[in-house]
Amino acid sequence: MNPAATALEKSLASLKAPSIGPDLGFTPALKTAEDVLAFARREQATIVDLTFVDVPGTLQHTSKPVHELEDVLKGQAGFDGSSIRGFQAIEESDMLLMPDPATAMLDVFKGDTTVSLLCHVKDPLSGQLYDNSPRTIAARAAEHLEKSGIADTAYFGPEAEFFVFDTVRFEQGQRGSFYEVDSNEAVWNTGKPGSTGYQIRNKEGYFPTSPMDTQQDLRSEMVREMEKAGIKIETFHHEVATAGQAEIDMERDTLLTMADKLMRYKYIVRNVAARYGKTATFMPKPLFGDNGSGMHVHQSLWKGGQPLFAGGEYAGLSTMALHYMAGLLHHAAALCALCNPTTNSYKRLVPGFEAPVNLIYSARNRSAAIRIPMYSNNPKAKRVEFRMPDPAANPYLAFSALLLAGLDGIERGLDPGKHTDQNLYHMSPEELSHIKHAPATLNDALDALEEDHAFLTKSGVFSESFLMNFIAWKRAEAAEEAMRPTPSEYFRYYDV
Repeated sequence: MNPAATALEKSLASLKAPSIGPDLGFTPALKTAEDVLAFARREQATIVDLTFVDVPGTLQHTSKPVHELEDVLKGQAGFDGSSIRGFQAIEESDMLLMPDPATAMLDVFKGDTTVSLLCHVKDPLSGQLYDNSPRTIAARAAEHLEKSGIADTAYFGPEAEFFVFDTVRFEQGQRGSFYEVDSNEAVWNTGKPGSTGYQIRNKEGYFPTSPMDTQQDLRSEMVREMEKAGIKIETFHHEVATAGQAEIDMERDTLLTMADKLMRYKYIVRNVAARYGKTATFMPKPLFGDNGSGMHVHQSLWKGGQPLFAGGEYAGLSTMALHYMAGLLHHAAALCALCNPTTNSYKRLVPGFEAPVNLIYSARNRSAAIRIPMYSNNPKAKRVEFRMPDPAANPYLAFSALLLAGLDGIERGLDPGKHTDQNLYHMSPEELSHIKHAPATLNDALDALEEDHAFLTKSGVFSESFLMNFIAWKRAEAAEEAMRPTPSEYFRYYDV
C-alpha cells in the first residue's frame, strides 16, 4: 500500500460534512457509513445512486437496491472504467466506487426514494485512489495545500451562469447541420403572435422584474432544492443576456466540497428546468451577439481559522494575495485549457461582451482577468475573483489548477505588476499594446498548457501522463470541429 495514498484516504475520511440546518428541511449532516445507513432507514429509501465525475466533468451514475448499501459503503461497487471518458484502457477496466458519506443526499428527481452519494474511484489491484479521477486530483490539491505550510484551507466560490431555454434543437451530420433555441422572454419573439411586448433585449437582462423576467419561480425552486441538498445559497437573479440567462451564487466552501456542490448544482439546475418543461445549458456561448455564460471563481486562503488575503496593499489585499494573483496571471494562458476547455469557450472570451479577456487585475474593471470585490472591508470577506473560467470546466480540475497556480506565485514571490483601474476604451494604442490577452482559441490554450505545466505536476497533484492525455484528447476535439462546415460559412461563401 502506498503510504501517501493511505494518508490521503485518512484525510478524506476526516473531512467535515457541510454545516446545514435540518430545521429548514436540509439533508442532515452525515459523516460516517453508519450515519448514511441510519439516514436511508429513516427516509425509507429503496434505491442507492452512486455518482462520480469523468474527465470532461460529466456526472455519471450507477444504482443498486438499498439492501446493497452496507457493502457499497465498504467500497465494493465495481464498474467498467474503460467505458468512462478519460479513465482506464480496455485491458485495465475494472474499477471500484468508494462513496463519501458526507455527500449523501436524497435525490428528489427520482420516482423511488433514492439516496445519492458522490464517490471516489479506486483501483482494485493497488487499493489506491485512481490517478485519473478528477475527485482524486482535487483531494490531492487540498492535501498539498496543508503540507505546504502556506495555509490549511482554500475557499472557492464559483458563480456559474447558465441559460434556461424553452426549446432546443440541433443536428450535426455529413450533409447538414443546424441549431435553434427559443425563449418566450427573448427579444427575437416580440414579432410573434401572443407577444406581450415585455421581452428582454440583448444585454439588458440584468435585474429586470416581472413580467420581463419570467423565470423567478423557476430559479426559486432551484434554490429550494439546492438548499435541501445542503448547498447554501447567497443570492440569485436574471443575468445580463436575454433568453433566460441566470446566476445562482453559492456560499464559499473548501476546494473538494465546493467542486462536489457545483456538480450537484448543475444537476439540480437541469432537472428543475426539466420539471418546468424547459432546458438548461452551461454552454459558454449559446447565443450569437449577446453575453455568454462565465464562471467567476472567488478564492481565498486561510490558516488556523484566520484569513490570509487581507492586508495593507492595493484594495486591502495582503502581500500573499498579490503573489497569489501573480501566479494566476503568470499561468493564465495554461489555466484556460482546464478552465475554458471547449472550442465554444473562446467565442465567449472576446471583447465587447463583458468578457475578462485582459490579463490584468483591478478593483473595478470587469474586463480584467482578476477583480478584487470591494463590497465589504471585513478581512474575512477579502478575496480575489478570477473571471476567466466558464461553467464548461470540470470543477475538480479547474479549482485544483487555480490553487496550484496561486501557490506557485506565493512560493516564487511573483509580482502581479501595476493594477489597471482606468477605462480600457480610453487608453492609447501604446498603453493597450502592453496588456496581454486571453488565448484566442482552444488550441492556443493547449499550446500554453503543453509549454507551462510544471506548476501542476511538481507537487504530484496532476500527473504528466494525465495532462498529456488531456491535451491530446482536446486537440482531437478541436481538430474535428475545425474540419466541419458551419451554417455561417454557407451564408458567407456559398456564392463565391
